[in-house]
Amino acid sequence: MNNRITLSLAAVAALSLSGCKYEGHMGHQHADTAKIAADIKAQEVQWQKDYASKNVDAAAAVFATDGILAAPGEPLATTSAARRKAIQDLTSDPNFKLDFASDEEQVAEAGDLAYSRGHFSIQATDKATNKPVASTGNFLTVFKKQDDGSWKAVADYIVPGPAAAATPAAK
Repeated sequence: MNNRITLSLAAVAALSLSGCKYEGHMGHQHADTAKIAADIKAQEVQWQKDYASKNVDAAAAVFATDGILAAPGEPLATTSAARRKAIQDLTSDPNFKLDFASDEEQVAEAGDLAYSRGHFSIQATDKATNKPVASTGNFLTVFKKQDDGSWKAVADYIVPGPAAAATPAAK
């Protein structure tokens, strides 16, 4: 079920991004997608630092007001309070360690939507055994440009399993 949701989200994101164009007053206007992709990658590097330092406020601030955090085995966190609680619960674990990096960023030509796909490894306390357990997986984060020009995550889907190998970004 989770894989279907993730695949559906990926398909919607890819279709949305591939066909987005903006008609400006002077004809077609295209955003600097390479710069936006680099900015999002840099934002994700900072996001990882925020998780590493257990800065819940900064980690939660990456999400848009209506953003969704979909963590394995957990209910969808669709409100600011739910996302903050999910991040707090994770980072308060004494065995918590998270490493993630994007393997690909794609940006709509209009420059209003983007996604980042990547891999992660995490260590946390197993609730059943109370011992540290490590796992890996992949993520897909959809970002939307906000009215103030910032980029916020509107959907962050985390899928456990073998981390995918990096693929070259589409040109």
